[in-house]
Amino acid sequence: MLVIRLTRAGAKKRPFYRLVVTESSAPRDGAVLETLGTYDPTTKPETLKVDRERLAHWLKNGARPSDTVRTVVARNKAVEPAEAAAEQPAS
Repeated sequence: MLVIRLTRAGAKKRPFYRLVVTESSAPRDGAVLETLGTYDPTTKPETLKVDRERLAHWLKNGARPSDTVRTVVARNKAVEPAEAAAEQPAS
């Protein structure tokens, strides 16, 4: 089963997270299928940058968001999809 959850990055006592799609059996910081965005709880207000189109795609295809992802995304509805897409490097 696929899940959308946070993986931790950043230094000790300075958390920074990535929103990722991964297999539910994978470890927290294990292999990921796709990175959807980032979440920084240390800024005031907290910063969430997410590609809403890709998030909707994965939700439509059966990926389940974790409780934390669901609440963080709901709290930060003001984030625009174009904002996140513009910040991702071109492949």
